[in-house]
Amino acid sequence: MHVPTQSFFLVFSVLTVSLYARPFVLLLPEDDLKNSPGDLSEWDDEFCCSDSHKSDEELDFGSWRPILERDSSPAGDTDPGSEADSVYYSGVSKMLKAVSSSGELSLMHEAVQEIEAAVAVGQPHAMSVLGFLHGSGHMRERNKGKAFMYHFFAADGGNMQSKMALAYTYLKQEMYDKSAQLYSQLAEAAVNSFLIAANSPVVEPVSIHNEGEENKEALRKFQGEEDEDFQVLKYQAEKGNAAAMYKIGLFYYFGLRGLRRDYAKALSFFFNAVEKGEPRSMELLGEMYASGTGVERNYTQAFKWLALASKQEVYSAYNGLGYLYLRGYGVEKNYSKAMENFDKAANNEEAGAYYNLGVMFLKGIWVKRDVKLATKYFIIAANAGHIKAFYQLAKMFHSGVGLKKNLPTAVSLYKLVAEKGPWISLSTWAVKSYLKGDIGKAFFLYSRMAELGYEVAQSNAAWILDKYGEQSLCIGESGFCTVAERHQLAQSLWWHAYKQGHREGS
Repeated sequence: MHVPTQSFFLVFSVLTVSLYARPFVLLLPEDDLKNSPGDLSEWDDEFCCSDSHKSDEELDFGSWRPILERDSSPAGDTDPGSEADSVYYSGVSKMLKAVSSSGELSLMHEAVQEIEAAVAVGQPHAMSVLGFLHGSGHMRERNKGKAFMYHFFAADGGNMQSKMALAYTYLKQEMYDKSAQLYSQLAEAAVNSFLIAANSPVVEPVSIHNEGEENKEALRKFQGEEDEDFQVLKYQAEKGNAAAMYKIGLFYYFGLRGLRRDYAKALSFFFNAVEKGEPRSMELLGEMYASGTGVERNYTQAFKWLALASKQEVYSAYNGLGYLYLRGYGVEKNYSKAMENFDKAANNEEAGAYYNLGVMFLKGIWVKRDVKLATKYFIIAANAGHIKAFYQLAKMFHSGVGLKKNLPTAVSLYKLVAEKGPWISLSTWAVKSYLKGDIGKAFFLYSRMAELGYEVAQSNAAWILDKYGEQSLCIGESGFCTVAERHQLAQSLWWHAYKQGHREGS
């Protein structure tokens, strides 16, 4: 069995435990580890390869996704549901049109009136938008009290983005208990949205500026199928290059480099790649069959592809095999073989395997429960970038199970995970709008994200205001922003970004 022996330090190179502190490295000494099991009732199915994946639509209730995807794809459509929902989506659609390149104030007035009409009949997602408008001072009085009230009732009605806004508000006020409660719910939703692939890439918000200038190199990677590098890869794939097929499949599977997630295309590229003997595609086919992502779930097929990948030294595939043995999916349940496969993957530095070993020791599955050892495994996985390991450590810091209770650290870890949730897609739409020259829409979307606590969105929105001035189509309390309103808003955004670790703001 692979037992960690080195000293344990949980490293936060880009994370602040205090919102007002500069980023630092947090050292977690051995003395902070506890072996008392405590209450493990909250730890249900925590394995990294669990089949609890849910769609973004299931988790991000009332998001602007139907409108934004309809704008980018003729096939997109909205199902408004009730009359109040219909009024809400109509208001959002008009609002986004109003802030695009035309900048129609009359349409913005009409949009906000529809949002308020939906609020009047209790539509929670409309409340979230009205909270945003009051919080940012767009077409309504900038009033933090009203913003908080509308977000509170929207969150109570199930709006996750309002929960993000509230959690961030509590964090700024150092109300860690309330912030932790909300961020824990958001982090749980985020991990349920993750695909199960080893080292799953999560779309990160991109900084559109660098040293005061446009970040051309970063933006180039978000041009989707029009990107020159993508066209080269596509050409190579068409000529039979298996590695190129695999990479393009990855882009579609995870929705990377400005591409819209497309499981059917990903599946096609992976199958073409495995025909050429590409082993990493075998692993991803196994995981797609295990989760039922893009195909009908079939554990027998999942086991087949993962086994083929493992035989070709794709060591992370052993982690998937371990999970199938653990659950008895596609194969007879066998804890010994599960542990054996997790160990093989861990011996080759596979973060997901360290994570799964941590869960086994935390819950005492086939091994004697050892919370201290479980925590060490989670730390190794977290330091390798495993997001669910950060989630487990956040729960431990929150509850005091396995680690000394530390609410500020728990909140920071929960926030790190929560910001990977479905609402991160706002960043993709913002950068796409920016690349199309739709500066007003990009600013508006970044402004929404800024309220949710995303540092990169705060700095992006501030930079757009400074760089583009009137072209930003900044909407103030009663019309387009005055110079004073624009300056005040930019300074506020820079300041909030600075408090979260950004160093370009003033």
